[in-house]
Amino acid sequence: MSTPENKELKERERNAWASVADGWQRRDALLRKGAAPVTERMLELAGITAGSQVLDIASGTGEPAISAAQLAGTAGKVIGTDLTEEMLAYARNKASEAGVTNIEFHCVDGETLNFEADSFDAVTIRWGLMFMPEPASCLKLARDVMKQQGRIAIACWSAPEKNPFVGLLMQTLGKYMEVPKPPPGTPGIFSMADPNRLQDVIAAAGFRNIELEELEINVIEVDSGAAYWEAISDLAAPVMTLVNQLNNEARQAYIEDVIQAADTCKQGNTLCMRGTTWLASAEK
Repeated sequence: MSTPENKELKERERNAWASVADGWQRRDALLRKGAAPVTERMLELAGITAGSQVLDIASGTGEPAISAAQLAGTAGKVIGTDLTEEMLAYARNKASEAGVTNIEFHCVDGETLNFEADSFDAVTIRWGLMFMPEPASCLKLARDVMKQQGRIAIACWSAPEKNPFVGLLMQTLGKYMEVPKPPPGTPGIFSMADPNRLQDVIAAAGFRNIELEELEINVIEVDSGAAYWEAISDLAAPVMTLVNQLNNEARQAYIEDVIQAADTCKQGNTLCMRGTTWLASAEK
């Protein structure tokens, strides 16, 4: 049951992601390139083929929903949901421009799904579950709307030290403010980094044959620290919520520090900011 505290957390998430929706649109090509291996592997793990009926939760600006719809073909259908209408508006435009007609996007809280039981062959959740106050509620509802032996694929970021694409931001920010450490179980980018917790949440929802694997990717590939900052400041809503609390002078100094630190990671003319994600799959 949703509590007043959880409602506040959700509203905070909604506002944070709405604030970067334009940035995600600007960086769409960069993000799709970096996330492509994760999207491809999730579609494999979910068993999506021609004719599949798919539910994609936390679709954001449209992935992996649009890729799933292309794979499912005209005999299949995909419904994408997200908490933030501003993100979905762009997802709809992307699908239309790509000529993908077997897809719908709905602004729906992932913890209050209300679709017909036994109606989906597969469910995907890419980097959304960890931001939910009640992830088990989302997974239980997802299982209810899946067909028997349907498959689910979930991506959640692994440990902070394995994710320099955002870890660099947080480490540098610690020089300028006391970065709050959320209590265990609080939603956030690394709330599902512990594989035991991720597995336990999936199992508690009633799924079987749970498997976890890690996948390392180039989340952001650019040519300089400045280009990295421009991109990540468009994308990292939770971090930017903290950065925007700095006064102008501290904020500018922080940005310069981030750029310099990122430049030390360059190899030749390329700066690859890497990340590692858990990929979990299971069966109803």
